[in-house]
Amino acid sequence: MKPSLVLKMGQQLTMTPQLQQAIRLLQLSTLDLQQEIQEALESNPMLERQEEGEDFDNTDPLADAPEQSTQAAPEPTYQETNSSVDSLEDGEWNERIPSELPVDTAWEDVYQTSASSLPSNDDDEWDFTTRTSAGESLQSHLLWQLNLVPMSDTDKLIGVTIIDCINNQGYLEESIEEIVDSFDPEMDVEADEVEAVLRRIQHFEPAGIGARDLRECLLLQLRQFAANTPWLAEAQRLASDHLDLLGGRDYSQLMRRMKLKEDELRQVIELIQSLNPRPGSQIESSEPEYVVPDVIVRKHNERWLVELNQEAVPRLRVNAQYAGFVKRADSSADNTFMRNQLQEARWFIKSLQSRNETLMKVATQIVEHQRGFLEYGDEAMKPLVLHDIAEAVGMHESTISRVTTQKFMHTPRGIYELKYFFSSHVSTSEGGECSSTAIRAIIKKLVAAENAKKPLSDSKIAGLLEAQGIQVARRTVAKYRESLGIAPSSERKRLM
Repeated sequence: MKPSLVLKMGQQLTMTPQLQQAIRLLQLSTLDLQQEIQEALESNPMLERQEEGEDFDNTDPLADAPEQSTQAAPEPTYQETNSSVDSLEDGEWNERIPSELPVDTAWEDVYQTSASSLPSNDDDEWDFTTRTSAGESLQSHLLWQLNLVPMSDTDKLIGVTIIDCINNQGYLEESIEEIVDSFDPEMDVEADEVEAVLRRIQHFEPAGIGARDLRECLLLQLRQFAANTPWLAEAQRLASDHLDLLGGRDYSQLMRRMKLKEDELRQVIELIQSLNPRPGSQIESSEPEYVVPDVIVRKHNERWLVELNQEAVPRLRVNAQYAGFVKRADSSADNTFMRNQLQEARWFIKSLQSRNETLMKVATQIVEHQRGFLEYGDEAMKPLVLHDIAEAVGMHESTISRVTTQKFMHTPRGIYELKYFFSSHVSTSEGGECSSTAIRAIIKKLVAAENAKKPLSDSKIAGLLEAQGIQVARRTVAKYRESLGIAPSSERKRLM
């Protein structure tokens, strides 16, 4: 083959930095978007925040016609003052900013987003400590208590070593011998010393900390009860000698060995069940997470209304004073800089408008499709996939995925991520479909109403669902049950 020239015609979308910005803003969560807006306000003098109680000039932020007195308010969230840019050539900016930004993209167009950051310090209601402080770790909580106890330097070093060996559940992972071996032989630390310090740590809060197994953990907690607590002695005996029978739900054997009647054994078990088998979990070490709803759904006159949360994102506009400094036919460096900043400000405002419009379209379609859920709860949730919403709004599935990720909807039933409303389906005997979310809700309802003496097995639950026209296999019921955190029937058996 010899080289030759070939002329081809085709169409493609050029991803300009402005379009990339619009797509990136679309996938940001509310907290990330607040950070992005704050950075734009700090870097671009043409942008300014609308303060509370200040009136807006409701002119179209993208209108450049000479008739600046004409007013329109297509989007109350973002506004721009145009009376100060009369010196610009008519239609100059409209040639650059399209009326609609093509934020709809395919799966392969991915833009990285930063982690959630902090809102502006200008917010009077912003509390720096609550937004930035991490939860207290179990080790720091125990070390704080250790420092309050008077003891020798050697004992304190042993105490620090023991605390380092306690896992997040509150249990001591190393044996006494292993802890002794971890010290320098010259220190001459003996097992009795480690055991004595461990007993002091086991008096710390939360109760049950530093135990080496479940039996010791329960006994440490029972030790905190007053001596006249009803059934305390029986509970201590059960935890000490018959914990395996309790774990196996062998109540008849328990009653014979402890010589208790059924009603008496039930009260002893209730005392045991009031204890925490994982005492370390009471100390929350993870950082707090904050959810700000992007969309608010409410019912008015028998109609479900969808609104953007105007409090989640600050309102922006172009600074009229700085925009007035832009001069026509001036190619100086300062004027070029201001023209570029004005253009970027207008692009940023338009990108925010496009983000809100897309979010409103998707949220409105979700509400339209899931009216049953809003009216009656999870059991009325309909099957819904990304493709259904993508077809309804005329966008790609990847765009719907970005819009529904880390975006939250406030409803009368609570705050949900938009992705919560999407679920797979199973067939019904009448030829219809039932969503997996509705099936989970039904399973949860059936388990809550079951006889505690004879809990429902997965096969029985599958039969009850089939009686309602929902064809679900036993293994599917088991999968849904596990996702709900419900134990198998053998572990749900209770002594009534």
